[in-house]
Amino acid sequence: MDTEAYRTVAEAATASFVVQGSEFLGHARPVVDLESAEAFIENVREEYADATHNVPAYRVRVDADGRLREYSSDDGEPSGSAGKPALNVLTQRDLENVAVVVTRYYGGTNLGVGGLVRAYSRAVKEAVDAAGVIEERPHETVSITLEYDDSGTVRGILESKALEFEAEYEADVQFEVRVPIADADALRDRIRSATSGRARLE
Repeated sequence: MDTEAYRTVAEAATASFVVQGSEFLGHARPVVDLESAEAFIENVREEYADATHNVPAYRVRVDADGRLREYSSDDGEPSGSAGKPALNVLTQRDLENVAVVVTRYYGGTNLGVGGLVRAYSRAVKEAVDAAGVIEERPHETVSITLEYDDSGTVRGILESKALEFEAEYEADVQFEVRVPIADADALRDRIRSATSGRARLE
């Protein structure tokens, strides 16, 4: 399983500018899988349905070995003038699990292939800059079910490690913990020993 850190964008962001009358809007956002990448692209297409072009690109990890699926489309622009330059920015910046869409409202002046390449590249660069780049590590969710007596101990362990978790207090206590894959086994061992094996882990 691939536990290496990777670079992605911190949050969703949009950047816009005008070139010779054409307005370009670069939209970037972090995604967790192909479905969320496709959904984001679809949402932008619907929101900007009146635009001349909505050019998508993404780079998404598709399995635990870190294999990447790369995709781009020119969406009606001259071949190679839009989708490829957008994807190239993601590749050059070594970004993963990120989707972008560049929306263009045509302003009446043809920019030529060179002008389009520059504009689509710039839209993605500015959107990525606005979103901010972070290092992320692949995470998994660990479910911990235990009795009330052990919940304080376990909560203390999770908080001391600054892990994100959700807790449900019902007949017993359940924690859903988001933990880096590289640290998950050590966390399970720690919780087993802290509860003398009473915690149920999934």
